[in-house]
Amino acid sequence: MEKQRLDKIIASTGRWSRREVKLLIRQGEVLVDGFPARASEDKADPETAEILVSGEALTYRRYTWLMLNKPAGYLSATEDGRGATVLDLLPQELQRQGLFPVGRLDKDTEGLLLLTNEGVLAHDLLSPRHHVDKVYRARVAGRLTEEDCRAFFDGMLLGDGTQCQSAGLEILSAGEESEALVTLREGKFHQVKRMLAQCGKPVLYLERLQMGNLTLDASLPRGEFRFLTEEELEGLRNS
Repeated sequence: MEKQRLDKIIASTGRWSRREVKLLIRQGEVLVDGFPARASEDKADPETAEILVSGEALTYRRYTWLMLNKPAGYLSATEDGRGATVLDLLPQELQRQGLFPVGRLDKDTEGLLLLTNEGVLAHDLLSPRHHVDKVYRARVAGRLTEEDCRAFFDGMLLGDGTQCQSAGLEILSAGEESEALVTLREGKFHQVKRMLAQCGKPVLYLERLQMGNLTLDASLPRGEFRFLTEEELEGLRNS
C-alpha cells in the first residue's frame, strides 16, 4: 500500500485528532518499527509498519464496517435534529471515522444495520442493479394468506402508483396476528410496511434479519455492535 502521513494514519482510527497526534509524537509516545517518530509528516505503510502509540499497537483498517443490532427509537442517519441517531450508539472514536448507515431502517424498525465509511461497496449493496436480498421478520395485524404471498410474488402496484418488484412472503404463523419473512431486492420508502398494508395487514413489528449473505448475529444484544470479520466482508463483496 502507498505510504501515508503518520498523523493521517493514527487519526484515521478516530481515537485521536491530528493535533493530538502531533503532541504525542513530540512527547515520544509514537514508535514506528521500534523507533520514535520524528514528525507528524513522516510517512509509513499503514498495512505493514508496526506503529505503537503510548505502548499500544495500532490497528489500522482502510475501511471500517460494523454490524449494529439496531433498537427502536433511533434514526438511521448521521445527524438529525429530530432525535437520537444510530451513531449515538457508538463510542466517540468510531463517531469520528465518518461512518454512515448502509440504507435506512425506520425509527421503530429493529435489527441488522451496517455502518461503514466505504462508499463504493455501500452503494453497490443498495443499488437495484445488484439485487442484494434483504430479509425481514414482520408481525402484522390479521391473518396472512396464500393470496398475499402471490401478490408479493407477482409484484405490487401501491395506491400512490409506486410499482414494487417481485418479493418473497413466507408465512411463519397465521391468526389474529401473523408472522412472516419478507424478502426484498429493492428498498423503496417504507416498502415492507406499505406492501403489507396494501394487503390489509398493517405491520405491528418489523426486524431486519439479513442483507445479502450476511445474517444478524444472534449473540449480538440489541443496541450493540461489532466489527465485521474478514470472511463476512468478503461475502458482502461477492454478493
